[in-house]
Parts: sequence; C-alpha cells; structure tokens
Amino acid sequence: MRVVTLASGSKGNCTLISDGGTHILIDAGISARRISTALAGFGLVPSDIAGVFITHEHGDHVCGLATLTKRYRVPLFAPGDVARYLCRQISGAGECVTTIQSGEARGVCGLEIAAFHTPHDTPESVGYTVRGSEKVSLCTDFGHVTDEIYYALEGSAVVVLESNHDEQMLRNGEYPFFLKKRILSNHGHLSNDNSARLAASLAASGTRGIILAHLSDANNTPELARRTTAAALESRGFGPENVMLEVAPPDRHLAIEVGERVPCLV
Repeated sequence: MRVVTLASGSKGNCTLISDGGTHILIDAGISARRISTALAGFGLVPSDIAGVFITHEHGDHVCGLATLTKRYRVPLFAPGDVARYLCRQISGAGECVTTIQSGEARGVCGLEIAAFHTPHDTPESVGYTVRGSEKVSLCTDFGHVTDEIYYALEGSAVVVLESNHDEQMLRNGEYPFFLKKRILSNHGHLSNDNSARLAASLAASGTRGIILAHLSDANNTPELARRTTAAALESRGFGPENVMLEVAPPDRHLAIEVGERVPCLV
C-alpha cells in the first residue's frame, strides 16, 4: 500500500492512496494540472482514480474539482452538506458525486473507505479511514480530538495527521485577533502539542507511521512540528526504529510504502 501527500498546507491539500491497481484521492485542493503532473510521476493519469473523497468544502481542499469533473468525470464522494455544496458550485458535479454518511463503509474497487466526523468551522467536515492490505487514515482540519476521531484512527498502520500551528507562535504572531481565536477554537486547527499527544497514543495502539500535515506557513515550521511529536513519541518509548515520523511538504510530494514493518520513503 502506498500513501502520497501531493500537497499539504493552507494553500492546497491532496493525498493519493494506492493499493495494488486501485487509486483514490482524498481532497483535490490544488489545480487539476498539478494533480495530473503529480500523478504522472507515478505512472498514473486522472482517469485511473477510482474516486475523490472530499473532507470539506474549503477552497484549499476542493479548488481542483471543477476541472477534474469536467475533463475526466472522476467519481466524487462527500458527506451530505459537502455534496450539496459541490452540486451547487460545480457544473455537472451532481452526475459525479455520491453522498456518504459518517460511519458508513464504502467499497471502492477492493478498498473500504469510511468517513468520521471532525470538528471544524464548516457545516460538515470529515476524515477518512482506508482499509486495503493495511489500514491508513487521514485526519486534518479539526480543533480538538474527539472520541470518534481517536477510535476511527486507532489501529491504523499510517496516519496523516494535522499539526497545524505552534500555539506560542500563533499567539505572538501578526494574525488578527479574530483569526487567532478561530484557529485556537475547538472547531479550528490542531496545535503541535495536541497533535503530538494524539500521535503518541496512536503509536501505542499500533500505528507505525505518522505524517504530520497541514502545517501553517506563518505559525509553524517543519522542524518544530517534527521535534514536538518526536519528543512525545520518545516519552512513550517510540523511536525511529519502530515509528516512522515525516512532515508533509506544502508544494511537493511525500511518498511512503506501507507494509508489515515500519513504513519507508519511496
């Protein structure tokens, strides 16, 4: 099984998950041209994608969908509120989109994909678990960890996990007060410290790979996010020999292979 973050951050998010000959995307928050170029690097074209699973309707997660649906008629899957938004905003999306319910497992070409609720400042937002030869999960854009999130992610071999901001950097930074309040709220974004605690708990449940994602370019650094999570993992007895820790770049891909052992970069 392969997990590839094609882009991750406030300017765009898109993740490719492949298992054998089945390929799906989670979100399409970069241009269709960038998606096509990135896929070509793995010998794929957009028509090879069995489905695009949307977490929520913010632009950094959906801006590539209009062209993808128009040119390639790629199947779309989204929770109800998001599906209705896409049908209103994207011409022809109604012919491509399938509504999924949180907790419902959807079979797509041998993969089993399930959505779970995430608390974010939008009418409906979800993360996804994908079960194939392994279980991998993606959870970004959420302000606090709920029981539903933890139990959905528990036991995943690899988790793509938000580590959006360093709280001190955010509080002392130049963002206006209303935006700081939004990000720090229970329906905002997850801080490095809270992400690190969740990562350590997931490692204890058997997770072998953590990809830190959706980092703020103004209120975080890859080094700080990695160091915070590494310290939390080490406090629970997990080092590089038993848990892979990587940071998803904002504008280029990060690819890992998922198998029985600790995942590895490819």
